[in-house]
Amino acid sequence: MNLFGSFVRGIPKYNHYGFIFKQMIKPRFAFALLLICIVSVTIAVVPLSSSSNEINQLYKRKLPSNGGALYPRATETRDLRTLDGIWSFRPSPADPEFGYRNGWYAQDLEKTGSVIHMPVPSSYNDVGEDASLRDHVGLVWYDRRFHVPPWWQTAKQRVWVRFSSVHYAAEVFVNGKSVTYHEIGHLPFEVEITDVVNYNTSNLLTVAVDNTLLSDTVPQGYVKQIIDFDKVRQEQTYTFDFFNYAGIHRTVFLYSTPQVYIDDVIVNTDIQGFTGFVVYNVTHKGPTTEDVLCLIQVFDKSDTQVVASNECAGLLEIANARFWWPYLMNPEPGYLYTFRASLISRRGDIIDTYSQKIGIRTVTWTNTTIYLNSKPLYLRGFGMHEDSDLRGKGWDPVLWVKNFNLIKWIGANAFRTSHYPYAEEIYQLADEYGIMIIDECPSGDTDIFTQSLLNKHKQSLTELIRRDKNHPSVIMWSISNEPRSAKQQADAYFAEVVKHVKSMDLSRPVTIAISQYYNTDRAGQHLDVICFNRYNGWYQNTGDLNYIVSKVVEEATEFHRRHNKPVIMTEYGADTVAGLHFIPEYVWSEEYQVALMSEHFKAFDKLRQTGFFAGEFIWNFADFKTAQTITRVGGNRKGIFTRSRQPKASAHHLRTRYLSLAVADGAANIPDPTYYISDNKPTLHEDL
Repeated sequence: MNLFGSFVRGIPKYNHYGFIFKQMIKPRFAFALLLICIVSVTIAVVPLSSSSNEINQLYKRKLPSNGGALYPRATETRDLRTLDGIWSFRPSPADPEFGYRNGWYAQDLEKTGSVIHMPVPSSYNDVGEDASLRDHVGLVWYDRRFHVPPWWQTAKQRVWVRFSSVHYAAEVFVNGKSVTYHEIGHLPFEVEITDVVNYNTSNLLTVAVDNTLLSDTVPQGYVKQIIDFDKVRQEQTYTFDFFNYAGIHRTVFLYSTPQVYIDDVIVNTDIQGFTGFVVYNVTHKGPTTEDVLCLIQVFDKSDTQVVASNECAGLLEIANARFWWPYLMNPEPGYLYTFRASLISRRGDIIDTYSQKIGIRTVTWTNTTIYLNSKPLYLRGFGMHEDSDLRGKGWDPVLWVKNFNLIKWIGANAFRTSHYPYAEEIYQLADEYGIMIIDECPSGDTDIFTQSLLNKHKQSLTELIRRDKNHPSVIMWSISNEPRSAKQQADAYFAEVVKHVKSMDLSRPVTIAISQYYNTDRAGQHLDVICFNRYNGWYQNTGDLNYIVSKVVEEATEFHRRHNKPVIMTEYGADTVAGLHFIPEYVWSEEYQVALMSEHFKAFDKLRQTGFFAGEFIWNFADFKTAQTITRVGGNRKGIFTRSRQPKASAHHLRTRYLSLAVADGAANIPDPTYYISDNKPTLHEDL
């Protein structure tokens, strides 16, 4: 289905074209209230309920941030600074109110005790040399000082601070005053701080961060209080299989806007023949005593204006448009236009201006096939993680440019943001490279389907869609990874979640990475595309490769038969220690990983001939850190690359597979093999 095909033909009202923003529930500030108990036993374990992460009413704030829709950019009317660098840092003691009672937010942290240096952006867990910091549960405190340019005040600019991601919850103070809080990591939030900053001296920015996960957080977790004689500590557990890194994970922006400013830009596109259509809506906020006009301009890659309008919402038509295509699907993948919106006064002055890249493309789907620009898609991809040595989940441009180079080298055209939204800069790179994204919200292993959890789950999707709605690389929304969807409550729960997503965006299909079997799952009926995860030959029938083909074909076929929808396998794989070799193949060896992949390839080739199978995603792109268990050797080793992005034998094997598939599907500009092998000519023998 494609809402914008009907738009071009029927021209409905501009405010009904698929994005409807509603104010959701007010997120609770998730500070864990530690109950200090005196217990005369050696060790006691006290579970915390979902309500225990509410800090005392004194510290709850009335106006949580609902996220920042627009990525901060410097323009003719906006200035931009980053507050990245070395911050002061201190973990809270077991009592989460200790820092509040002692005014840690009201003065520099170094004045109230010892601090350590903490790089921002990064996770704090792996920066120190102490296991107590790596495994810390509860609050930590950050602070730094910053200056606001005096000309911002002279020009009557609004002042904003924007956090691209803080995990899991954060309360922000400026000069000792609480200005906002935000719950749900991996998503941005911002707040105007014009009325609390100083222009003639430095300003103090303090952030309290809580990594506690409970039964109604997204994702979920559980906390136990361990009381050992006179010591009390908290122990965090969770069922998802990646480390619960925490901290200020992405860039912190300080930026300015005019008093009347562009608040959001919504863009969607359609194609008819060689003509591209851009449906847009530009909204603004701020006091004004006169009508505000808009100037909308679209520029091609050579900065030539191709179309313009004086309406704040409308339909633009671009003749002989250059469409956005995925990598290896067109000689010029990832073609982007620049969409520039300006607010104009009646006198003709520019009040505010904002630009972003857009791609002209369509995504449609039937009961068997996903189409991009009316061409059938077969996705060749990965599950991934934001994860690296030392930085944890901290945004690292070096790492991600390398990741995209490896994705292109291997011939992939897609990845899933397992199991949470990634940094905005990653989506920008995907737009440019022509790499498609299944965009996943932070809900993993979803269970205990309460109303409180549902509210936060929907809020996470509200913020995700507001943030990522204009990226051409985003072709699908994933609303959960491996939920406990066999439970009866999952039916109504996911029906409501899908309904919420559809109320905001009808232009992309909705999916879930399902781990329950086809005969017990209750969520698939509500989806547009069925994705499933299964580890045949690893968690099931470990070491036995003989059943993989039949098991994979059977499960995919049954999912399609029951739901009559396209099917993708989003996870399969085997843990592999780089450098471990066995012939014949043996679990954990590089040879076993390659052999297991080959059996899946056989199954996928059979499924490619059924007409309903839409893609294959190996788990995982690279090794990553997990909680400590006896089944994890330094983390999850299912990557085809090591954590330092060096290839295992499986990377070369997968490259051969993906490039062969690209050729079979009519790819353009296939990379040459890395090494020469043979010209495949017989040896010439001549008698002298």
